[in-house]
Amino acid sequence: MALLEVKNLKVDYPVRGSWLAKRKFLHAVDDVSFTVDHGETVGLVGESGCGKSSIAKALVRLETPASGNIHIAGEDISLLKGRALRKARKKFQMVFQDPYGSLNPRLSIQSTLDEVLSLHTALSKTERFVRMQELMSLVGLDPGQLGRYPHEFSGGQRQRIGIARALAAEPDLLIADEPVSALDVSVQASIINLLKELQKTTRIGLLFIAHDLAVVEHISDRILVMYLGRVVESAKAEELCSRPRHPYSAALLSAVPTLEKRSAGRIKLSGDVPSPLDPPGGCAFHPRCPYATEKCRSCRPELREIAPGHYTACFHASENGIFSCEKI
Repeated sequence: MALLEVKNLKVDYPVRGSWLAKRKFLHAVDDVSFTVDHGETVGLVGESGCGKSSIAKALVRLETPASGNIHIAGEDISLLKGRALRKARKKFQMVFQDPYGSLNPRLSIQSTLDEVLSLHTALSKTERFVRMQELMSLVGLDPGQLGRYPHEFSGGQRQRIGIARALAAEPDLLIADEPVSALDVSVQASIINLLKELQKTTRIGLLFIAHDLAVVEHISDRILVMYLGRVVESAKAEELCSRPRHPYSAALLSAVPTLEKRSAGRIKLSGDVPSPLDPPGGCAFHPRCPYATEKCRSCRPELREIAPGHYTACFHASENGIFSCEKI
């Protein structure tokens, strides 16, 4: 049984209009399904606005799914409320994107960690303090700094505190929503390496969300590529990054900086991402796709397996991997 199993997840946001107008919804996540196993890292990648953060918020129930099921450790959390939801949250925790806004500036680090330990464990006050010291050491911080406040730490240190807070409940699943995007490049690598090391020691399942495919490739076992609320490709990280089978994935890969000259292989997509309020018919990517045909404009492709463990939502993808950066 998978640690996390998401089936046909949809997340909608109501859009304000005149009181006489028909109510509209923005379909941020449209029929997404995937799994995360124990000890596995699954990367979720795509441009801003594609629905990645909406998935993360739905998984931790900061947003209520419009439909679909979310099973974590065998329990369907999509309909839980109140005390049952608070109890279930011990199984899953989230590391937020903004290390500056995700910590309460009025609480010391000790109080921040103690909140989680008091809620999700039966440890005594002395045992909680010992556990806080262990958590600080685990994320590479000095336990003697527990009495300090968030403003006394750098961005990278605050993100480490956010990770320590998420690990305090000893969750089975950790959801990291763009945890390094607000940090300097020099700090990003240390946070990525910290997450990889923590996963090895705790065997926690990790859903790592980012818009930078190079970062996702480095940390992930499998990668899901999203476009306009839907998953358009899914495969093992090495397979997807070496032989992308969807033109959007190939375009993302071609934009990753490398030491080699890749100007000839750079794919420049025309146009902008369509509005999720008024998505195009057929394949959502067809207005920007160099391979689009009339079928793409009229029919929406579903995810299909074109190679062992490799799924893509494209009518023209083949097992030969025609959508390599060199051939588009």
